[in-house]
This record gives sequence, structure tokens and C-alpha cells, in this order.
Amino acid sequence: MNKKIATGTAVMAICISLSVSFVAAGDDDWWGDKDRGYGERSATVAAVMNKTYETECGACHFAYQPGFLPVRSWVKMMGNLEDHFGDNATLDAVTSKEILDYLSNNAADRKNQRFSRSILRSIPQETTPLRITETRFFTGEHHELPKRLVRDNPKVRSFSNCQSCHTQAAKGDFNEHRVVVPGFGRWDD
Repeated sequence: MNKKIATGTAVMAICISLSVSFVAAGDDDWWGDKDRGYGERSATVAAVMNKTYETECGACHFAYQPGFLPVRSWVKMMGNLEDHFGDNATLDAVTSKEILDYLSNNAADRKNQRFSRSILRSIPQETTPLRITETRFFTGEHHELPKRLVRDNPKVRSFSNCQSCHTQAAKGDFNEHRVVVPGFGRWDD
């Protein structure tokens, strides 16, 4: 009798473990809101908190949160502003130093935030990415989006245009359950 109970208990434990594993593995991008309950992860990165960075860099493009890249990436980017993705974005020395200090102090490898840690883990130590969109984390999160909804969409045009679909991007909120693709509507994979 004890052998039957032990076997039954073991089988039940294995079934429960497998069930939980399959549920977790089946939703590889299970984010949820911070306040929605136990076990849900937050898709947030610290919002931009530097007016100089927001004004100077945000004048031409979305002011990306520093937590998207490691320090080495920000240093390389700020060191080559005369050719900033094809544009001359040169700044005076004081402004450049303030922005670089802000980016460096808040980079993915300096902040202990879950979202930034996930991004950092996707970047090989020997690489220095300049484009957030080329990190494995980013491509893994966006692989299911059809080209027609992004590049062929005149209201989006590029994966680097975060705020087009992530309506709370400026606040650092990239929760995929709040994605709204212009001209298409709410996106949910």
C-alpha cells in the first residue's frame, strides 16, 4: 500500500511540475503590469530623467532610456557624434559630458533593473552595439511583428520609432499588452 501511495505522489508531483513548466515556457513574453499580481514581470526601464539629454537628443529622435545599452555602447556613440547614424550631432564639450555622464550612470550595466538586466544578458561582452534594435533581446521580442506593420507602415517606418506603438515609452513602459500599432490597432501575439 505504501508503495502505491509513494508512486502516486511521485507521479502527481511530476505532472504538476510539467504543467507549470509548459505554461511558463508557452508564454515566453509574459510581462503583465507591476501591480497586476504575484509572479508577473514588469516591462519597464527607468524613464529619462535628464532634461539636457531629452532636449538635445530628443530633438531629432526618441530619447531612448539609458538602460537599453551598456556603458561601452553609450561611450562609443557619444564619442562619434560627428557621424551619428549618418548625421552630424556634434555637441559642445560641456553638454556632451553631461549627457555622457547621465547615460553612463544609468546604463544597463549600472542599474539593477530586471528589464535592463535582460537586455544586458542578450549582449555578448565582446560586442558594443550602437543600435538597440540589433540586440538579441530586442529582436527576440519583436520577431513576430510582420514587416508591413512596421517598415511598410508610414506611421511607424522603423523599429527604432518605439513611441509609435509603445504609447507609454517615454515613461519607460514597454509592456507588450499595451502595444497599439498605428493603422492596425492593439497588437497581441
